[in-house]
Parts: sequence; structure tokens; C-alpha cells
Amino acid sequence: MNPAIQGLITIVLGVGGCIAYFYFANQLLDKVLFPPTGPNAGRNINRAGMIRPWVFLFPAIFALGLYLAYPVVETLRLSLTDRSQGGAFVGLDNYVQMASEPKFWEAMRNNMFWLIVVPAASTVMGLLVAQLTDRIRWGNIAKSLIFMPMAISFVGAAVIFKLVYEARPEEVAQIGVLNAIWTYLGGQVQSWLTIPFWNNFFLMVVLIWIQTGFAMVILSAALRGIPEETIEAAIVDGANPFQIFFKIKVPQITSTIVVVWTTITIATLKVFDIVFAMTNGQWETQVLANYMYDKLFRANDWGVGSASAMIIMLMVTPILIWNVYNARKEMR
Repeated sequence: MNPAIQGLITIVLGVGGCIAYFYFANQLLDKVLFPPTGPNAGRNINRAGMIRPWVFLFPAIFALGLYLAYPVVETLRLSLTDRSQGGAFVGLDNYVQMASEPKFWEAMRNNMFWLIVVPAASTVMGLLVAQLTDRIRWGNIAKSLIFMPMAISFVGAAVIFKLVYEARPEEVAQIGVLNAIWTYLGGQVQSWLTIPFWNNFFLMVVLIWIQTGFAMVILSAALRGIPEETIEAAIVDGANPFQIFFKIKVPQITSTIVVVWTTITIATLKVFDIVFAMTNGQWETQVLANYMYDKLFRANDWGVGSASAMIIMLMVTPILIWNVYNARKEMR
């Protein structure tokens, strides 16, 4: 079947199915189970009103349970079993084995580096760009160009930067932008992605390049939402542009900065595509998600692979809870 026709049929069936579900759910509640007639009309209306939200929420709850809750429970179960022993329960043995592997601690160390550098750099650069582009005529064009990497997949961005870091023999013309500039300035050709420690920062640049656009858009909207009266009052009091920015604007958008920071932090914790496409965890660039992939699909060790997945989830969960708590606090 033609993919376009298949997609159209899927959309029609999906949308039609949703409409049919809500229509017949209403009919079942109002006509069959709790008809708003007779001596119990008032009670039936109240009962239908109590049940109706849960009926409408059921598809979403079912989908979340099937695609989120069940995989978490199953991953936890697999992390406590040994597939080579027919799925026998082994307790925390997989976690102990994982903790004894140097590659796991390399991944943990690198993830910490990513968590320190990427959210901070992306948020700061996004904030600066949001502030500076509001002061120039072609600010919207600049914002569009900076936001454009968000439209590129992580793998696509990794391929682009792999070409930027490309290294060829010295007697051959360099196609890698970084080596072309470096050799033009008199340096020797460098294989940037094989330099231990520093190669992690070269990988981080890719995610910073992508996430800066996201941070810029959110923070730009927050800056524009600042009441003009506070800025005008600061100008009247003799505040200079730096004081206005750091003492007037930034404190008023702190909650937005925190949301942007934590959102980028979650994306950073789960980073996989960039490392997989550029180094595949070689030369001391391993991260947790790539370590999990290696264990699950290369070593076929589902126990340790699932254990590393649980570690990633445990690291993400406190950030998610804190984000939800702050969001609810702001809505009160």
C-alpha cells in the first residue's frame, strides 16, 4: 500500500475511533447506565458526572500504562533476573556486576560532565541570545537561525559535527572545518574525537548547539513578559544596562530559567544518539544510555542492561518530581 494512503487511513481511523469512543461512552452513561429521568434522575446525573472524566481519561491512562508504566516494571524485573539461567531471580547481582565494570563508572563520570556543562552552557547562551536579539532590527532572523538546529535530529547533528571534526592525513586537503582552520594557523592535524577527556567536550558542543535554540525561545518569551514598569523605574533610578539585566530581569524570570535548565538536564541524562553516531562510546566517551545499549543489544546481557536503564530512570525521577512540584506551586 502507498505510504501516503496508509498514513491517511491511520489518521482517519485514529480520529474517527476517538470520536466514536467519546460519543458512545456518552450514550452509554446517559442513556443506559444513568438515564437522567425517573425518580433517581438527580442521583444518576451526579453519578454520570463523577464517572464521565474517568471514562474520557481511560484511553490516555491505558496508553501511559502500556507504554510507560509496564516497561518500567518489566525493566525492573529483568534487572533482577539472569537470562542465561532461564530468567532466574538473582537479586542485586546484576547491579553488583555493573558496579564492578570500569566502563560503567566511565559512563557515570562522563554523564556528570555532561550534566554540569550542557544545561549551564545552553541556558546561559540561550538567555544571552534572547536578550541581545531583542535589541537589534534583524533579531527575528537571528532567532530563526539559532533555533534551526532544533529541527535537526540528534543523529543528523552528529553527522554534521563529525564532518566538522574530520581528520585526514596532512598531505591531503582537510575537509573538516576545525582541522582546516587549525592547520591554516600552523597547527598539526588533530583527531579531535580521539583525544581523551577533551573529546567529551567536543561531543557536548553538538547538544549545546541544539538546545541553545530551545532555551532562547522560552527565555525570550519570558523576557518579553516582564512588566515594562519595573524596567522604566530602574532606568529612572539610574541603573545601567547590566544592572537592569542581572538585578531586574533575571530575578523575575528565575522560575522560567529553572524550568529550561531542568528540561535540558533531563535531555542530557538520556543522551545517546550523539555519542553513538560520533564515537560509539570509544576513547573514554561512554555514557549511560550508550552503555545500556551495548549491554542489551551487543552483549545480549539483559540483566545488566536493564540495571543501567533503572539507574538512568532513578537519576531522572527526582528532577521530574521537582519540576512537577514547582509547576503546581506556580499554579496555586
